[in-house]
Amino acid sequence: MSSQRTFLVATDGQAVLRSHNDGESWQRITPDQDLEFDDCVRCLLPDRRNPNVVLAGAESGLFRTEDCGVNWRRVDCGLNGYAVWKLVSDETNPDIMYAGTGSPTRSIFFRSRDAGRTWERTSLEMPPKCAGVSRPRMLAIAIDPDNADSVWVGVEEGGFFHSSDAGDSWERLDKNWPAQFRGNSDVHSIVVFPGEPKTIVVVVVTGIYRSVDGGKTWQRTDAKDKWGIYYSRIAFRSPGSDNEVFLAISDGTPGTTSLFFRSTDRGATWCNLPFPVQPNSCVWGIASNPANPKLVLAGTKYGELYRSVDGGTSWRKEWREFSEITDVAWIPAIPANTGGGHHGH
Repeated sequence: MSSQRTFLVATDGQAVLRSHNDGESWQRITPDQDLEFDDCVRCLLPDRRNPNVVLAGAESGLFRTEDCGVNWRRVDCGLNGYAVWKLVSDETNPDIMYAGTGSPTRSIFFRSRDAGRTWERTSLEMPPKCAGVSRPRMLAIAIDPDNADSVWVGVEEGGFFHSSDAGDSWERLDKNWPAQFRGNSDVHSIVVFPGEPKTIVVVVVTGIYRSVDGGKTWQRTDAKDKWGIYYSRIAFRSPGSDNEVFLAISDGTPGTTSLFFRSTDRGATWCNLPFPVQPNSCVWGIASNPANPKLVLAGTKYGELYRSVDGGTSWRKEWREFSEITDVAWIPAIPANTGGGHHGH
C-alpha cells in the first residue's frame, strides 16, 4: 500500500528529507540530532532485513535511523570523521557491508562484518590529491551477488579495482581496458550481475565498459558517440533481477539535462525511457526496493525528483523540489508516529 512506504532524499545542505504519505508532503529532520539537519549526506543504504532502518553516509561519518528517517544517531565507529560517499551490503548476508570514503577526507575502502556496527580500514587507499576533482572519492562499490568476498571498487578519480578476498588484496583492472582508453580513471558506478559468465558494467565519465568474462576483457561504449551527450553518471541494477539495469547520462555536471535508459540484457543494448519534462540537470541518484522493484525513484543534481511505477517505462515528476540531491531511497515502512520534524511543505 502506498501509505506504508517512506521516500527519502539525501541532500547537500539539508541532510535527509522524508515523506511518509507518498510524496504529498515532506519533512526535514529536527535540529539537535547527531546528524545535523543542515548536513551534507552523500549516500543512503536501507537495511535489507528491517524496513525501518536506514544507514546514511555523511560528510562527518556514518549515521543510522531506526524509525524511517525521523531520528538519526551516529554510529560510533572507524568511519568517524570521514566523508562517506558509498555504502553497500551483501544481498544474501546483510551483515557484510563495505564503505568508501573521499573528499574532503582521505579516500579509503572500509569493511564491516556486523551489519555496520564496527568498521575495519583496508589497504585500498587513494593519494590525498588527484587530477580532475582535486581530492578522490570512492563513488562506486559493487559486491558480486554470488560471492560476498568478491568486491569491485571505482574511484573518482583513481581507478577501477577488484578484490577476491574481501579487501585483503587488490588488483587494478582499468589497465586491462582497450589501449586507446587506458588512463580514464574517473569511475562513477559499477553493476555486477549474478551467474556465469560474470557480467560487469562499469560507468566512467565518458562511457561504459562491459565485460562478460569476469573482467578479463572489456568492450567500451562511448556515450557521446552513441547518445550525443558525454557525461555518464550512474548505473543501477533492478533489485532481484538477473538482467535488468538502469543508466543515466547527462551533458555534464551539474549539466542541463539527462537521459535515462534501461537494459534487459545486462547492458548489451539500451532503450531510452524519457522523462515527461526535460530534467534540469544530471540524474544523480536512482533507487528501488525489493518490496516493489517496479517503483523507481530518480533524483537530479539540482533537486528534481521523478517516480516510475512500471519499472522506468513511464515517469512523473514529483511536485516537491529539493536542494542539491546526492542520493534517493524508499523503504516499505512508515514510523509509528509520523509527526515532528521541520516541514518542507
